[in-house]
Parts: sequence; C-alpha cells; structure tokens
Amino acid sequence: MKAILAAALAASFIAMPAMAAPDVSRTYATPDAIIASTVTVPQGYETIYFSGATASPVTPATATTPAAYGNTEVQTESVLARLEAALAIQGLTFADVVKMTVFLVGDPAKEGKMDFAGMMAAYRKHFGTPAQPNRPSRSTVQVVSLAGPGQLVEIEIVAVRRAPPQ
Repeated sequence: MKAILAAALAASFIAMPAMAAPDVSRTYATPDAIIASTVTVPQGYETIYFSGATASPVTPATATTPAAYGNTEVQTESVLARLEAALAIQGLTFADVVKMTVFLVGDPAKEGKMDFAGMMAAYRKHFGTPAQPNRPSRSTVQVVSLAGPGQLVEIEIVAVRRAPPQ
C-alpha cells in the first residue's frame, strides 16, 4: 500500500512540474496577506538564487533617458516578465519563489518617494492570485539609485525545487 501511495505521489509530482512543492510551508499574518511571514523549506530541496533584474526599456531607442523605462508599475511588470522567463529556463514558475527582495528608487514624479502602490499593482497580478496563490516572503526597500538612468525597480528572487535523486 505504501509503495502504491508513493508511486501515485511521485507520478502526480512529475505530471505537475509547474506546481510548487506541497511540502514547502508558508505562513501568512492573515489569510489575505500578500506576502508570507515565513517560508520553511524541508530537506531534499535545492535553492536557486536569481540575480537582481531591472526593467527592459519600453522605448529601446531612448534607453539612456529615464522616460524610456516607464513608471514603477510598468517597470515592475517588465522585471517580473524577465524573472518569469529566467524561472522557466530552470523549469520553475512564480509558485516556486520563496523569497523576494524589491529595490525601489524614489520616483521623481512622486517627490522622490518610492511608488509602493505602483509596484504592488504589478506584483498582485502574479502572486496571491487564484491561478498562482503562493506568496513569497519579501522585503521592499527604497534605494538612492540603480545601475541605469531611469531605472526605478530591481527585484531579486530565490526559488526552490525538489533536488534530483542522487
């Protein structure tokens, strides 16, 4: 009976590689919290660290100007698209992300304050949705600047997956 149950569990895991591992534990301060308070990853998982990603210019011909990248919401959407593609290369999805750090530059259009609401508008499309209910632990900080002129958002993530059998 145990062998049948183990085989069924293994088959379901193989058949659904885009789903986050069910034994990664996440706790939330409230059921509708947009970030996890804690994430616990059990033994038998490997950790994949993704370098910080910044937005692609909306208008590449003017990539040296701040307007080329758009506002915080547009940039966050661009960064998340880049990270989603990087995850896919590893056979992962946003459901596998356990930690996220968001760096926001103060937006000149918002008197130098970070546009947290703009970042959240894009973030909510990808995390805590019916299609992708998993939410990572996350820190969001305001920084003075990023590497390129006009870049307002940089995001780095950490994802996990079940380690391959040895």
